Amino acid sequence: MNLNQVTLPATDIERSVAFYRRMGFKQIVGSPDYARFECPAGESTFSLHRVAGTVPDTQVVLYFETPTMDADVQRLLAAGFEFTQLPRDERWLWREARLNDPDGHVLCLFWAGEARKNPPWKLKD
Repeated sequence: MNLNQVTLPATDIERSVAFYRRMGFKQIVGSPDYARFECPAGESTFSLHRVAGTVPDTQVVLYFETPTMDADVQRLLAAGFEFTQLPRDERWLWREARLNDPDGHVLCLFWAGEARKNPPWKLKD
């Protein structure tokens, strides 16, 4: 199996579409109640569907991997995006920055290199 996509609830599709397009995602499907995006690299997609209200603090985090994470964060800061965490090295060997989308969903831009799938504590087969 391969993860195809993740769908996020959005209270205002137009506002969320504008946010994700400004981030650099390509919108591939659109309707008044639904939008779907391709990531700039790889085969992953994600979508938004209109809801009346979102559940606060679900503790779900969407991770977007980018080898140019620091430059991407600088580009987004220059475009007016606000980050809740600027790039920093984490103890699990990933470099991460975080921001929230218009409905409060936590987005993490990260780069982990080899540690993404092969950290020193990886389980043996």
